[in-house]
Amino acid sequence: MTLRLILTRHAKSSWDDPELSDHARTLNKRGKRAAEAVGGWLAEKGYLPDLVLSSDAIRTQETWERMKGHLPPPDRVEWTPALYLAGPGAILKALRGAKSARNVLLLAHNPGISQFASAIVAIPPRHKRFHDYPTCATLVADFDADGWNELAPGMGSVVDFTVPADLEG
Repeated sequence: MTLRLILTRHAKSSWDDPELSDHARTLNKRGKRAAEAVGGWLAEKGYLPDLVLSSDAIRTQETWERMKGHLPPPDRVEWTPALYLAGPGAILKALRGAKSARNVLLLAHNPGISQFASAIVAIPPRHKRFHDYPTCATLVADFDADGWNELAPGMGSVVDFTVPADLEG
């Protein structure tokens, strides 16, 4: 069976309110546009999640809110505190818990998401921004596995990768 992972870093957040905690930061205008563009790109390409696993930070929640207007509703959306500023191990653990879904969209933060993306695929995409994984960068990777609990580093095959700058114009 083929499993598909859509791995998205949250969109660009605002630093306008110094009183807000990091967890509570919202998206800025550029981030809102980028999340909508990535949602449209996913829909256009047919990369449709059954399950959304996301950090519970406000900026990841807002990223999904902007993306979802372009996509059919997934079966489930889970706001996962363990994905807030998670490292690659915590991301893998959360993903391994995705029981019934075949297509998972996971929304998280750098540096953990870029480290996880680099580790989970056998051959990285030939994109100059893959290794720094800018805001709203999105990797689509397939795994030849019967369940998410079988995932291991280097198992993924890159299907696609984009950043918001690729979608402008």
